[in-house]
Amino acid sequence: MTKKDHKVFKERREHVRLPILHGILEPVDVNFYDKDDVSKSRPQPAILVDLSAGGMRLITFLEPPHSKELNMVLKLAGVKEMPIIGKISWVKEKGGVFMNGITFSDIGQEDKKRISEMAEDYVDCDTRIALKLPEVCVGNCGAHGLCNKPQKDEPLFKKK
Repeated sequence: MTKKDHKVFKERREHVRLPILHGILEPVDVNFYDKDDVSKSRPQPAILVDLSAGGMRLITFLEPPHSKELNMVLKLAGVKEMPIIGKISWVKEKGGVFMNGITFSDIGQEDKKRISEMAEDYVDCDTRIALKLPEVCVGNCGAHGLCNKPQKDEPLFKKK
């Protein structure tokens, strides 16, 4: 391969992704709402694979709704419920299991900021682990509620 044949990969994602539970997937409940009739909620168990301020990847066991807009409430352990409006960017199905890419079209600024901070804290933690720093876990980590890394230091997060 010559120098001019070498291509540099450019990351196209705008937001840092937060992998859920350090390689273990997080079970969540996602409620899909009918925009015109909020009482017609369709709760659906899902597995959150990753999350960013711009979208998420979910595994569902039912086909996602066929609509241009998804009104949903995301419920994560240790994080307040997040109302989100999004759209399905892509779906891959195999054997009745659906992998869904969802792009957020409307998310509260506070929720967007919280997700970004969680993802950045998670990446910072991975960097400290890779550098073999003595104190990996920090008390102000936004991702600690979803973290199960062996380096997690529980006493840092106990309420005083």
